[in-house]
Amino acid sequence: MTILYLLIPLSLTLLGLAVWAFFWAVKHDQFDDLEGPAHRILFDDDENDLTPEQRAARKKSGSSSQHNQEPPA
Repeated sequence: MTILYLLIPLSLTLLGLAVWAFFWAVKHDQFDDLEGPAHRILFDDDENDLTPEQRAARKKSGSSSQHNQEPPA
């Protein structure tokens, strides 16, 4: 029975920390875009990392994306 004197304040402290962490996350916009990072990983952003000259050279050579090339037979 005396363990309750330890467990009840400990559980209330943990509950308080969880509530504080939730409100901190909401205040700092941690829940604004939950699906964006999951979709962003599916798209290849290598084209955006190139300089305009490199993009033009890649378009001239016709190899703008490796996914559009046919696999070797």
